[in-house]
Amino acid sequence: MLKRLYHSYLGREVLEGFDRYKYNCVDTSPLSKYVMHPFWNKTVLLCPTWIAPNLLTLVGFICCVFHYLIPAWYDYNFTASTLNSTNPIPQWSWALVSFLLFASHTLDGIDGKQARRTGTSSPLGELFDHGCDAWAAVFITSTFYSAFGRNDDGLSISEWRMYLALWNVFFCFHLSHWEKYNTGVMYLPWAYDLSMVGGTILYALTSMFGYQAWKIEMPLGFSLGSIFEFCLYLGSMGMAVPVAIRNTYKSYRDGTGKMRPFMEAVRPLVSFLIALVLFMFWATYSPNSILKADPRMFFYASGTLCANLSATLIVSQMSNTRCELINILLVPSAIAVALCLFIPGLPSTSELTILYMLSLVFTGFHIHYGVCVVSEMSTHLNIEPLRIKNSYDKVRLISSKKADTDASDSDDCNDNNDHVAVDVSDLEVCVVASNSGLAGHTAPEKSVNVLQV
Repeated sequence: MLKRLYHSYLGREVLEGFDRYKYNCVDTSPLSKYVMHPFWNKTVLLCPTWIAPNLLTLVGFICCVFHYLIPAWYDYNFTASTLNSTNPIPQWSWALVSFLLFASHTLDGIDGKQARRTGTSSPLGELFDHGCDAWAAVFITSTFYSAFGRNDDGLSISEWRMYLALWNVFFCFHLSHWEKYNTGVMYLPWAYDLSMVGGTILYALTSMFGYQAWKIEMPLGFSLGSIFEFCLYLGSMGMAVPVAIRNTYKSYRDGTGKMRPFMEAVRPLVSFLIALVLFMFWATYSPNSILKADPRMFFYASGTLCANLSATLIVSQMSNTRCELINILLVPSAIAVALCLFIPGLPSTSELTILYMLSLVFTGFHIHYGVCVVSEMSTHLNIEPLRIKNSYDKVRLISSKKADTDASDSDDCNDNNDHVAVDVSDLEVCVVASNSGLAGHTAPEKSVNVLQV
């Protein structure tokens, strides 16, 4: 039965592209360099070496989902944090939300370090990590809105403004991978660590002082909700977008990037822009004000669609293959929007049903895509995605001519921010034959052969 559900999304060309993949990353964030990485370097030492890096990534993503679901359970409609609410979210739950976001960020930060520590770095690790990050964007950003609530009290921002802020986040995430698609280098945005640390602090303070702490009118009529909105745009449109455009321009000017023609370079943006137009038309011209009727589901549907668009781009940029022009999920999106906008007198319940069905289709397809891609990659690389294989012959990374610690499968970069490109031919490995294949067994090793490959 499961075999019948399997579908090959990658193909031979993409898999061969992954075989030639080299991780290339630059991280200039002071928060990341001086605070988070030193903390993660200590934290990863607490993790047993039999735990697979991808398992850390998966558990971190699950923590992120639950940090979203807790306030959603108590406050589905984003009304519990409006001033004088009769059913506020329990303050203890905000402490749990804060812890789960912190755990998610930490596990996302140590998965690549665990991979190098256990000698299990692979392209699948980076693909899995960034694929989870793509979907996590909607959960992280939506939970911020739960802390401030709708603008019924005039001390937050409207559903429309929050929806625009969400698309701003989706676009910046997509743009960072579009940048790598054209430059060959992953420039890690500063906003991610800032938002995760800021969210952890925000929810911890909310658990201590209540949501009322954010219901303060600032000078010139601003609210703390609108200041949060401004920070979102400042970190993205003010920083991420100009930096991405500058880096891409420099790669073309200096001839260091992929040097694709203009139409090929912008190809990954086509599906994203079509999705943006479709959902903006739906939100604007909905006969039943769908964005007000169920903002949470509308946010989720949009975020899941964008997650799949970014996931397919990540596959293309890592395998150095041509990105798809039109994503298949745009077909049900266009049908749903057409039904809602062009059926005269469509009742609210029918439009909501279409939204729920579309969300279900997006979720099912995206999970199917993720599972099949991971399975296909695992088979190709002869690894198990969520556990470290035990065998008589274990290969451990000792050193690399180019970088001793930077053959990463996650977001970790070297401290001096130089570009790192590690090739298999440059790796020195130690092949160890062990007496036992049991996980965690510490039997003495039989022989050690150092090879230069």
